Amino acid sequence: MALDAQYMEILNRQEKILIIQTAFIGDAVLTLPMIQQLKKSNPDKLIDVVAAPRSREIFENSDAVNKVIIYDKHGKDKSVISLFRLARQLKAEKYSVIYAPHRSFRTALLVFLTEVRQTYGFSNSSFSYVYKYLIPYDPSSHEVKRNLVLAGIELADEEWRILPEIKGNRSIEEKISNFLPGSQRYAAVAPGSVWYTKRYPAEYFKEIIRFLISSGFTVIITGGSSDQKYCDEIAQDFPEGRIINTAGEFSIRESIEILKHCDLLVSNDSAPTHFGMCARIPVVTIYCSTIPEFGFYPYYEKSEIINYTHLKCKPCGIHGHQACPLGTFDCAHKIDINNIKSALNRIISK
Repeated sequence: MALDAQYMEILNRQEKILIIQTAFIGDAVLTLPMIQQLKKSNPDKLIDVVAAPRSREIFENSDAVNKVIIYDKHGKDKSVISLFRLARQLKAEKYSVIYAPHRSFRTALLVFLTEVRQTYGFSNSSFSYVYKYLIPYDPSSHEVKRNLVLAGIELADEEWRILPEIKGNRSIEEKISNFLPGSQRYAAVAPGSVWYTKRYPAEYFKEIIRFLISSGFTVIITGGSSDQKYCDEIAQDFPEGRIINTAGEFSIRESIEILKHCDLLVSNDSAPTHFGMCARIPVVTIYCSTIPEFGFYPYYEKSEIINYTHLKCKPCGIHGHQACPLGTFDCAHKIDINNIKSALNRIISK
């Protein structure tokens, strides 16, 4: 007991950094390089993260993160009382500095209530005057680079291309190795997205799968539980043995482990693109209603971007919509499937 008390006293004396990132899963993955660099520069400091429940796995599987504090802002913690309760909890931790990549009003209010003196936020954050240091938000930069600049980490040229790191887990590695026959060559497709206008249509994904099968791959469909119905619709057209539908069956960490067994991934502009970077495999990312210039494109070597640019209505929003505002969905239908096949051929040939 005395040793436990002594250990807690040491922890309480250690300087602590707080990161607030309660956005989507993909945003969480792209926050990891900043956290990794902060830990590398400050090995003696503890780094805690406030995250949404859906991103818990991302941060809990980072060696750079000390503790993940869950803030269910759309569920049990959506009340103002819960926000104040969390603020009291964070205030008691006595953080020396807060970095807030998330730019929402709720994040800014939380930062204000913690009464931490050293706080960093982006210039376009809501309620931005609460931050002591406002960092210019560069819309032309990649999200990883923007986050590094927020944390005061300046890197030369292309050195910002730090890959997100997910730590190993032997039980998960064994589970996936046992699940996938080792004698086959795998390619993954991730057809789902929270946003309808980010989803390349099912009939085109089926053509991509046929192409991959004809190229000698067994195709793994990956996605979350919300993608399950859409993925089932795609999978039902293919014979058992040439396609493995894992949508909704595995956790984020397990899905990343599955991707490590694949030669490549085809994905919409959505979180699986960034999972592919965690797995260190080339990704072909298809942009329907969004554009790579928003700063969320894959940057692992050999990765490719597919983007139809000749539309005045594109982009129609940074996230997308649940239906095409014009009713045409031309941003998806005008993408030439042959461009995707050519990108895949380039990756396969290398």
